[in-house]
Amino acid sequence: MFEYTVETNKSVDEAIKSLDRTLADYKFSILWKLDIPTKLMEAGIALEQDFRVLEVDNPDVAKKMLIHNQKGGYFLPCKIVVYRSEETLRTHIGLIRPTALLAMTEDDRLQGIAKDVEATLIQAIDEAK
Repeated sequence: MFEYTVETNKSVDEAIKSLDRTLADYKFSILWKLDIPTKLMEAGIALEQDFRVLEVDNPDVAKKMLIHNQKGGYFLPCKIVVYRSEETLRTHIGLIRPTALLAMTEDDRLQGIAKDVEATLIQAIDEAK
């Protein structure tokens, strides 16, 4: 699978606050938050679903990747989504698996870094839920 997703009983805002705390425990931070419904409304398009895209980063890991292979920068920062599902009426937290993305580089060292990052982000998501 290209993604990892969990469900939580928390609201989207509560899940993001919890995720912010758990990411910090692993030296990751949320660099940027995109509120999709608000952004779409700026273009006159209404979306009733609460959907956020977070860009997260660990500076030490980013440096390690870029020193080894600058093309790793195409995959930075990592994305995590938090949204309220219209089907389950629950909040979901998920990410694109870094291993799936970095497999495209065919660089074993980057793949190793991606494996470590993926395990850490999954742990942070699981703790945040």
